Amino acid sequence: MTIHSPIDPRHTQPHQKVPRVEVYWTTVTYKTVIMYALLALAVIFGGIYIAKPELYTAFINKIDRSVGNPDADPVDADQKRARFVNLEGRVQVKKVNSVQWVDATLSTPLDKGDLVQTGSDSDARITFADGTFYTIKPDTLVTVEENFTESNKPTSVAVSIQTGQVDLATPNLRSPDSKAVVRSEDATTQLHSNSRVDVKFDPAKKESEVVVSSGSAQVQRGQERIDLAQYEKATIPSTGAIQKSMVLKPPELVEPLNLAPIIAENPRKAAVHFEWKPVQDAVSYRLRVSTTTMFTRTIVDKPNITATSVEVTGLDAGDYFWNVTATDAKKQSSELGVIYRFTLVAQGKSQDMVLEITGYQLHGRVAEIIGKTEPGAALIVNGQPVPNIAPDGTFRHFTEPLEPGQHTIVVVGQNRRGGTGHAQVSIVVPK
Repeated sequence: MTIHSPIDPRHTQPHQKVPRVEVYWTTVTYKTVIMYALLALAVIFGGIYIAKPELYTAFINKIDRSVGNPDADPVDADQKRARFVNLEGRVQVKKVNSVQWVDATLSTPLDKGDLVQTGSDSDARITFADGTFYTIKPDTLVTVEENFTESNKPTSVAVSIQTGQVDLATPNLRSPDSKAVVRSEDATTQLHSNSRVDVKFDPAKKESEVVVSSGSAQVQRGQERIDLAQYEKATIPSTGAIQKSMVLKPPELVEPLNLAPIIAENPRKAAVHFEWKPVQDAVSYRLRVSTTTMFTRTIVDKPNITATSVEVTGLDAGDYFWNVTATDAKKQSSELGVIYRFTLVAQGKSQDMVLEITGYQLHGRVAEIIGKTEPGAALIVNGQPVPNIAPDGTFRHFTEPLEPGQHTIVVVGQNRRGGTGHAQVSIVVPK
């Protein structure tokens, strides 16, 4: 065996070659890389433009929208979805791509094909992007059918009733071609702007009822079309023609005024006076008082009242909602009219608080109430809490928009000692 010693480069002879590895490279700048990348993209886009010009245009438009307003698409998509604005009791939702029912929350979005179900003591109010409100009454099952609200185009929103009752109210729709619809079985009810209807469907009898409480609507089944005005009713039987009739007008509420405070030393012993205007052809009235705006928890229910006023005792301090319906000799009742809210306040037994209205200003139909009270006090103006009171007790509060005419603005408050205060001012909102 022959052993060779390693070659030391330092002692090699000229004729000896030392093994070596040679590495070659070329320097490329970032600018060159970018130029080649842009060239490749240009070739790709050119090919797309030649092969499919419509795809090229859509892609460019999407990039333009994203660069011009990157946040617009997500916000618009969320705003275009229907959503809950009020929930009373247990309300459940089954999404279109799900087999499970889940409890609804105010953050639950609603899409086309979703099911909404209310219990026997539950209500839900849904709003669409066009401002339309659907109130889902107790023991009702509906499907969200349409929610088309693209910008600068007629809107189209719709729900269908499998069973139960839906109250639908529309705003001033942006276009005469916009649609707000409730479907039941094979009938379709379409509302016009600034209208409100109540639609009921009984699946056992396969019958529907539509009552217009304001504005107007059109009911269609097959080739039948019936136009309805305020306080008109359409009865849609399973067989036979659609029947049209009149319904009682709901009573106009008088007292307590909407958002009015009622101050009493002992609220449970205080007699609260309820009054309303008479309705033609009505033989009796029904008064209801609830702690919820949808009347899922009724505190007072007095039917068969023959007068137009009644006094009620036994109410605790707090906020209440009330309404009255009328009944005629045929036992037919009016639809639910305007709901009023009032607050029953306990008069403090300790020293009264400082509270005064020092002035007011009108900003269109909104009144700015200016006053002074004690630091740390809690105030309510026409049923709405005052969120900001200055350290020196001064406050400014803007009311909700008021209808033209005379209004009495009432301010009630309570200080830290338990004392209460009361102040009011009359203002006139011009037409």
